[in-house]
Amino acid sequence: MLRAFVIFSALLLISCNNKGGKIAKKESVEISAPIPNLYFGIDLNYFEVKKHKIKRGDTFGKILETNGIDYPQVYAILEAIKGKADVRKLTIGKPYSLFFSNDSIPLPEYFVYHPSVSGYTLIHLQDSLYGNKIIKPSSLVELEASGIIESSLYETMKNSGINDDLTYYLSDVYAWTVDFFRLQKGDRFKIIYTEKFVDDSISIGIERIKAAYFEHKGKPLYAFEYISDPNKGIVDYFDDNAKSLRRAFLQGPLKFNRVSSRYNLRRRIAYYGNQIRPHKGTDFAASVGTPILATANGSVVKSGYTKGNGNYVTLKHNSTYSTQYLHMKKRKVKAGQFIEQGEIIGWVGMTGNTSGPHVCYRFWKNGRQVDPFKQKLPDAKPISKELKAEFSKYIIPYKTKLDCIPFETSTTDEIVINNNKNKNADPS
Repeated sequence: MLRAFVIFSALLLISCNNKGGKIAKKESVEISAPIPNLYFGIDLNYFEVKKHKIKRGDTFGKILETNGIDYPQVYAILEAIKGKADVRKLTIGKPYSLFFSNDSIPLPEYFVYHPSVSGYTLIHLQDSLYGNKIIKPSSLVELEASGIIESSLYETMKNSGINDDLTYYLSDVYAWTVDFFRLQKGDRFKIIYTEKFVDDSISIGIERIKAAYFEHKGKPLYAFEYISDPNKGIVDYFDDNAKSLRRAFLQGPLKFNRVSSRYNLRRRIAYYGNQIRPHKGTDFAASVGTPILATANGSVVKSGYTKGNGNYVTLKHNSTYSTQYLHMKKRKVKAGQFIEQGEIIGWVGMTGNTSGPHVCYRFWKNGRQVDPFKQKLPDAKPISKELKAEFSKYIIPYKTKLDCIPFETSTTDEIVINNNKNKNADPS
């Protein structure tokens, strides 16, 4: 009787908990892992990141010691990463991040130095010590751009949304044929160039200009990049008639030449009490520290200092021409060196007799100082006859593409950058 009652009670319990007479099954609860939130490949679900910038006096060791890692551990870390990651030179103002584990004792577990978008240095600071320098993969993209000058080339590039670094590359191409400080409103350009990107959207710099068209004062001027000497790998720019755009001399010794005082044998000089003193040089104004370029290939015959000239360099280019560069902040070359056209020989300063920062550029022809802007200077060596026919075929697709680029739009290939990304999105 008792046994029957127990069985009945059990059946009644089952029927109350299971409608339809089915036996209840225990439900399993799955705990899902958090979605990874990566920053430099480190999951922020398990770390707290603190972002800083390198300050004057900061060193790798000082940063770690300030954050609770004592010197013996710092030494061990430096030994472990030797030859794999270099943190000896940290640039003031560049960012770095420290990752602290979510433990009761907050000590940094990772140090990441990320001075640029193209790569970073990651160092593990606890237990298994290691360090790596990670270079992010980049892609080379061919782009097209065009514009119409309103004020300056730089402002036109900037206002049109074009990478304004392209200004300097274009000025290099036309350095011998166009004075970019004397552009006219309505001058216009078209460019085919390559640019490097990481993450398909972040530019890490212009690679080079492959072809260009510049219209100055209504005069069209094409430029095509071409290897003029295959044996030496020399790359130069030529117009559509295979004539080199390069001249034996640059128009001036600066990247962007702004003449503040021309060659004038009857100039009154304020520094000398406004007396008439012949000014046999051409002054190019620029801020202190601006690189000064050799205007042509040549040998350094003098590199020194005098009370009047300040720091100066004299170059002998051949039996006919010599040039001199005065008032440098610092000289980069020594007597006896051979210098190529466009090479940096010093930096703009205010040494010697001068009232402001500039480089005084002096030009000799057959031993006599002359005005460089009034000389008919020789062209550079032309393209060889053997390569001329090949060059003519090579430029056809680039010339066709240039001619098809409209002036109405600033860029024909648009790179879209998402500015709304999570600030902790993984940049690795």
